[in-house]
Amino acid sequence: MKYLLFPIIALSFLIFTACSSDKDSMIVEGILYSNKKPVSIEISDGKIIRIKQTQKSSIGQQLIIAPGLIDIQINGYNGIDFSDPDLTAEDLEKIVKGLWEVGVTTILATVTTNDHEHLMSSFKALSNALADPKISMSVPGFHLEGPYISPVQGFRGAHPEKYIRLPDLQEFKQYQEAADNMIRLITVAPEFEGAIPLIRYCADNDIVVSLGHHNGTAEQITAAVDAGASLSTHLGNGCANMIHRHNNPIWPQLAEDRLSASIITDGFHLNREEVRTFYKVKGDELTILVSDAVDLAGLPPGEYTRWGGTVVLTPDVVKFPAENVLAGAASPISKCIGNMMQFTGCSLESAINMASRNPARLIGLDHVGEIQVGKRADLILFTMQDKEMDIRQTILNGDVVYQAE
Repeated sequence: MKYLLFPIIALSFLIFTACSSDKDSMIVEGILYSNKKPVSIEISDGKIIRIKQTQKSSIGQQLIIAPGLIDIQINGYNGIDFSDPDLTAEDLEKIVKGLWEVGVTTILATVTTNDHEHLMSSFKALSNALADPKISMSVPGFHLEGPYISPVQGFRGAHPEKYIRLPDLQEFKQYQEAADNMIRLITVAPEFEGAIPLIRYCADNDIVVSLGHHNGTAEQITAAVDAGASLSTHLGNGCANMIHRHNNPIWPQLAEDRLSASIITDGFHLNREEVRTFYKVKGDELTILVSDAVDLAGLPPGEYTRWGGTVVLTPDVVKFPAENVLAGAASPISKCIGNMMQFTGCSLESAINMASRNPARLIGLDHVGEIQVGKRADLILFTMQDKEMDIRQTILNGDVVYQAE
């Protein structure tokens, strides 16, 4: 492997706190993920105010410090589905706190295809659940995946066909109102009537448009990008198994330099060669890692009743046992980082940026995603053994929100 491993001589790390007139201040020391050098990061009032290179501590090799991870496509966690119209503030807190434990400090709660009333109720429930200011810091917005996608089997994935419908701008405006204007990302299929006006409206109103679960032609994809689409949703998934070798939706999205690509690198949704190819084309700037985790993620492995049948949750993925096909993702985005390094040989810095800096820039979160003076102090401290991140501490807005035992 070409990526760098960080041997841990001692798992200790230093955090010093002192009181200020506004808020506790903090100094965090460790190895900076980007240049592998020891640093001291000073935090005050929730923001990074100073970054200073230091000498290695006498306690030995310290933990790696990186920005908190950002997952813009996650359907649920800890047994709770973001699409549940009965979701409560306590449910959202359970999800967010569970994700802090795996290094995720920011998410776009993803709501998927359903009937109109269900979607209205889901967005109202989500917006009402953001009562706790600390929890709401981790949920700056929502992702609507569907219902304006392809109804064709394979391209629609696990989305129920009966609820898939043509893009409807007026209907979408109702969802945005129910969501208290917090829909920041929408996944649509570009080939259907009404798609271009919807894309143009969203782009004009700072809502990121992603192309996904579609079978658009090269011309339709270009028209969508011209209208303002800027992302491909989990490229290589939401795609039929049998496609034309030349004329299919994958090639034109790879060829379009104005499209970033989100990919699921859990080791199951894409194979190594696909990940390597997508990364070689899109590179460090236009590749975004997502988990696409379903609500079963974070629960103990075993059999569960979901989607009208029995599914098997493994530590890595959810499957329909009878068909032996994927039913959903079960790995947090922190697992995807190690796989990305192993599959492509990219550096730890590049992999982390694909799950922090790149999604932050895409959806306009200027205050997070990077370790810079003036940015919000969302940090993770971790070890890296083989391809596994082991999160030891998570800091959100300058507060320790998770500490490993």
